[in-house]
Amino acid sequence: MAEETMIGVVADFFARPVVAAIELTAPLKVGDRIHIKGHTTDLEQTVDSMQVNNAAVAEAKAGDGVGVKLTARVRKGDSVYKIVG
Repeated sequence: MAEETMIGVVADFFARPVVAAIELTAPLKVGDRIHIKGHTTDLEQTVDSMQVNNAAVAEAKAGDGVGVKLTARVRKGDSVYKIVG
């Protein structure tokens, strides 16, 4: 089974478009596979695009707040993990 490392928390969620604002505690790059887990959330997907301050970026560092487009609903407070391996 793939290993997961916690990289942040969902700070906010927007339904249209389906985007999560994530406060990062570790770096994240476009192309990374993430797993968002919460009380009723269990979403795995590849990061296709992300933004910092409404500007598209290829990578973000710990401490950044990023917007990531998702395929399903998540909730504020959900944990975000990067799938490694």
